[in-house]
Amino acid sequence: MPPVARVAVIQACPVLMDREATIAKVAALTADAAVQGARVILFPEAFVPAYPRGLGFGTVVGSRTEAGRRDWARYWRNAVDVPSPATDALGEAARAAQAHLVVGVIERDLGTLYCTILYFGPDGRLLGKHRKLKPTAAERLIWGEGDGSTLTVVDTPYGRLGGLICWENYMPLARTAMYTQGVDLYVAPTADARESWQATIRHIALEGRCFVLACNQFVTKDAYPKDLACYDDLAAAPDPICAGGSAIVGPLGDYVVPPVYGREEILLADLDMDRVVESRFDFDPVGSYARPDVLRLVVNTADQRSGPRSPS
Repeated sequence: MPPVARVAVIQACPVLMDREATIAKVAALTADAAVQGARVILFPEAFVPAYPRGLGFGTVVGSRTEAGRRDWARYWRNAVDVPSPATDALGEAARAAQAHLVVGVIERDLGTLYCTILYFGPDGRLLGKHRKLKPTAAERLIWGEGDGSTLTVVDTPYGRLGGLICWENYMPLARTAMYTQGVDLYVAPTADARESWQATIRHIALEGRCFVLACNQFVTKDAYPKDLACYDDLAAAPDPICAGGSAIVGPLGDYVVPPVYGREEILLADLDMDRVVESRFDFDPVGSYARPDVLRLVVNTADQRSGPRSPS
């Protein structure tokens, strides 16, 4: 592995509910990061077209409203088919930057939406994807569940790149499944801006003996389209709606770049990949510190979909 990887974590706000405009913003910010030398570039969870924090989609237990259905249909129309012209455009942004690009999208598969990470190579190819295994709380109203067929790790010149989305990172067995694939650069796109999230990403770095790139959005109320059918849901929401907290952590749990709150920013760092090897001298969660005679993980990597699927 080359000893140094320059990485960029992009804390930004999407153009909510607008796929094409948000992809254009991804391309512009990717180009900005590339000019600064970044060769691994990460965007937040659900960046294209939005993490719809604060919206209830007209749902309470036992009923849905017509206004909520209209908002969800708008969300669905702006989601991303994989593959599609939208993924081609994201791949072109990676190719122009000559970088590995990781982007959180809302993936559309027929009538269901998934919270997904897409991985693009510096040649623009889509290298793989990961669908969130377990949407959290009200996310379950709008997103389906992924399966073990997309626990993706990709090879880069700097080491193995992979990760989990937001509160998937609280699933010990899911983390272990990533560690067993030798992840060196662990991405953790999220929507969690709490201070307690920092304990999570620092623990993962220590546990996995890997660099952790944690990426969140910075979103204010005025970023939401005023013509949403359920716009009044936001009346009681705080402002900013999401304060950020993106950070980069080293393999011994120390900040390389401390968390940033309250603004859009490109977090840049030069990561000495030799530190990953050095950190595993006294602890390797799936090697020298594993006890396979006592504890063993079984991962079902089969595609669990009910039949052939095609883009809508």
